[in-house]
Amino acid sequence: MSFNSLQFLIFLPIVIVVYFLLPHKFRWLWLLAASYYAYMSWNVWLVFLILGTTAVSYVAGLLMPRAKSKGVRRLLLVITLVVCLGILVFFKYFNFLLANVINFLNLFALELDPVMLDIILPVGISFYTFQTLSYVIDVYRDKIEPEKHFGYFALYVSYFPQLVAGPIERPENLLPQLREKHMPNEDDLSVGFRIMAVGFFRKCVVADFIGTFVNSVFSDVSSASGLAVLVAGALFCIQLYCDFAGYSEIAIGAARMMGIKLMKNFDRPFSATSIRDLMSRWHISLTTWFRDYLYIPLGGSRKGKARRVLNTLIVYFLCGLWHGANWTYVIWGLYVGVFVSIENLLRKPYRAFCEKHNIDNSKGWIIVLRRILVFLFFVPAALFFRARSVAEIGTIFACIFTAGGFGTEYFAATLSALSMTALDILVIGAILVCLALIWRMSEESPGTEFYEPIVSESEPLSLETKRLAPGSLGLTDKAESRRSYVARVTAVAYAVCAIALGWLILIAGDATSAFVYFQF
Repeated sequence: MSFNSLQFLIFLPIVIVVYFLLPHKFRWLWLLAASYYAYMSWNVWLVFLILGTTAVSYVAGLLMPRAKSKGVRRLLLVITLVVCLGILVFFKYFNFLLANVINFLNLFALELDPVMLDIILPVGISFYTFQTLSYVIDVYRDKIEPEKHFGYFALYVSYFPQLVAGPIERPENLLPQLREKHMPNEDDLSVGFRIMAVGFFRKCVVADFIGTFVNSVFSDVSSASGLAVLVAGALFCIQLYCDFAGYSEIAIGAARMMGIKLMKNFDRPFSATSIRDLMSRWHISLTTWFRDYLYIPLGGSRKGKARRVLNTLIVYFLCGLWHGANWTYVIWGLYVGVFVSIENLLRKPYRAFCEKHNIDNSKGWIIVLRRILVFLFFVPAALFFRARSVAEIGTIFACIFTAGGFGTEYFAATLSALSMTALDILVIGAILVCLALIWRMSEESPGTEFYEPIVSESEPLSLETKRLAPGSLGLTDKAESRRSYVARVTAVAYAVCAIALGWLILIAGDATSAFVYFQF
């Protein structure tokens, strides 16, 4: 069941109304039934996979505290990892691994025919697998107590707002909230609706509109000019952000209307002033997951520069592979990992250079310049991410580095490849202005709160998120002085969203598309 469907717009109000009408002791059962119904709307039979993963994790969590030795606890952890990751690998990576093994063997003149199994990729399998693993690992570490109620644990794994594409929730945040008795609350309903409105705007208006130009170029990238490819890459950065951030905001808003606060998943990534900063603002629930369950256990930054570089590359390699069974995602991950590592190595020399030459990095023009440079870094990453094959990556960069021109015909050909008119350029400009305003509705307005994982101050890693969500700890003195300004901007943003959602009603029949991260 997609968020941008009429089915969901009918489903959600019914779930919320019945949830608050039911006695508290029956609410978990209603949400569990609703969550499984939402998941089975994609494919009925795939529910047995999530149920199996849930059962294995639940039993392992119960048995760990009863284990008489650490070896038994470790064995239970290993069994859970093997089963859960084994299911993920089989359904998501089996054909990819098999094809690469056959290609490798064919290098030795074995001439094996390619073999492909007809395997359906379960929607959201990467997300709920990582969510179950975080629970089992935290129980193993004695960080949390195991959940004894199977129903609540199954609801934690399958909670419908964030089941298909996150945020990847932590058990210490979501499980207690599922047990709490929530009453209808005007603040929760209004904040949740506001966040959902922003999410629908990002996805259904911005991402789907911009996606038409991106698809126009990538449908025949070999015939596009270098400028057209670069513009499409820049637009895809915006499309990808609005698509996934939009999904996250709809999920967060839907949960908030029931009184449940989910994790913040994006934090204005295009305002980042460094690559490390960008990656800590992008898909926060995934990057912090890799930080806590892989990067730090590998040694993080505590074992020297070389080990830190290696750990960073391992994390981003697996982060890329997590996104899909394609070498393009691996290349994307390694590209990001290399630049994050370079930036880590240059941080101290850069600071020393700035101190020596009295360069103030807080100056506005320096911040703007750094943001532009970070965005320029992100465009090639987006092109890697958008490409369908390694061969297409070669074609893309061949187009970029092919000599172009600056004449009227060259620019006309670029606009033609993008299927873009002068009016479209004006609309895109207006959209960018709107994006600069509407984040205040979902992030900075009073009452907006998010859960954020605790960051170890002793582990200054490249994947950390040290910022707190605006409003998450109440208004500071500085924020208090900005309330009137925020209120004015929010009023404008409401008007923008009202117009945009009206536009959405007119175009929804043909222009909406599936969320990009559903494939992961």
